Amino acid sequence: MVEFKILRTPRGPYSKLSTLDLRRADIGLLRDLLDTRELQLLHFWLFLGIYLAALLGNGLIITAIACDHRLHTPMYFFLLNLSLLDLGCISSILPKSMANSLWDTRDISYSGCAAQLFLFSFFLVTEYYILTIMAYDRYVAICQPLHYETHLGSRACVYMAAAVWSSGFLTGLLQTANTFSLPLCKGNAVDQFFCEIPQILKLSCSHTYLREVGLLVVSLSLGFGFFIFIVVSYVQIFRAVLRIPSEQGRHKAFSTCLPHLAVVSLFVSTIIFAYLKPPSISSPSLDLVVTVLYALVPPAVNPLIYSMRNKELKNALKNLILEVVFQQQ
Repeated sequence: MVEFKILRTPRGPYSKLSTLDLRRADIGLLRDLLDTRELQLLHFWLFLGIYLAALLGNGLIITAIACDHRLHTPMYFFLLNLSLLDLGCISSILPKSMANSLWDTRDISYSGCAAQLFLFSFFLVTEYYILTIMAYDRYVAICQPLHYETHLGSRACVYMAAAVWSSGFLTGLLQTANTFSLPLCKGNAVDQFFCEIPQILKLSCSHTYLREVGLLVVSLSLGFGFFIFIVVSYVQIFRAVLRIPSEQGRHKAFSTCLPHLAVVSLFVSTIIFAYLKPPSISSPSLDLVVTVLYALVPPAVNPLIYSMRNKELKNALKNLILEVVFQQQ
C-alpha cells in the first residue's frame, strides 16, 4: 500500500502532479497550530482536557442510561446514541492532533487522512440525524402523547437508529470517495489540525471539484430540510407547552426540551458558519476557532447541557457515582 504523508512543502504548487503521483509523494501537512515547543505542549494539554471531559461526560451518560432501567425510554435511548456519536466524533480527530503536538510532528499517512475524514463525516452527519429524531421524539411526546407508544415503540426506535447510522455511514463513505478521487496538486498543506473536506478541496487542481461541491450542496440542502423540520417541531412543541395549565407540567416539559434545543442550536449554528461563511471573512485563525467550536466543544459540553435540567438523568448519574465510590471503599 502506498503511503500518503503530510509534510512541510514549498510554497509553489505541484501543478504537474497527477493524483497517482501525489499519492506516492510526500504531499501534505496537518496545520502546525503553534510555533514554539512550550505552546505545542500547552495545545496538547488543552486538547487533552477537552478530550477527557468528553470521555468522562459521555461515558457517564452511556453507563447511567444502560444501567438504570428507569431510563430505558426512547428519549434516553436516542441520548445514548448521541453520546456514542460524540465520542466517535471527537476520537476521530483529537488523538492524532495531540500526538502530533506531543511529538512535534505534522505527519499523517494518506490512508490515515482518508480514514479520519470518513469517520468524522460519518459521526457528524449521523449526529445531526439523531438530533432530528430527538426533536421528533419530543414532538410526539408533548403534542401527541396518546400516540407515543405507537410511533416510538422499542422496535420503531431501533429501526430509526439503524436507519440514521446506516445513512450516516453511506454519506461519509460517499463524501470520502468523492473527495479523494480528485487530483490533488496545489501543494501538500492541509490548513487545519485534522483532515477536513473543505481543506482537502483547496488542494485540488481539477474542475472535477464541482462534483464534490455538488455533493456538498445536496448534503446541505438535505440538512436544511432537517433543520426546518426541527424548527417546525419546536414551534408546535412550545405552542402545546404554553397551553399546559399547571406550572409544574410546563416546567417538566421545558426541562426535557430546552437541553435538546440548546444542543441543536450550538451544533447547527457553528456548522453553518464553518461551511457557509463568506470567503471575505475567512482566515486561518478564524477557521481554526470555528472548527474547534463545531468539532470539539459540542462533544464536551453536551453531557453537561443534558444533565443540568434533567432531574431523572441527574439522579441516575448521582446513583452511578455513589455506587462506584462505595464499591472502591
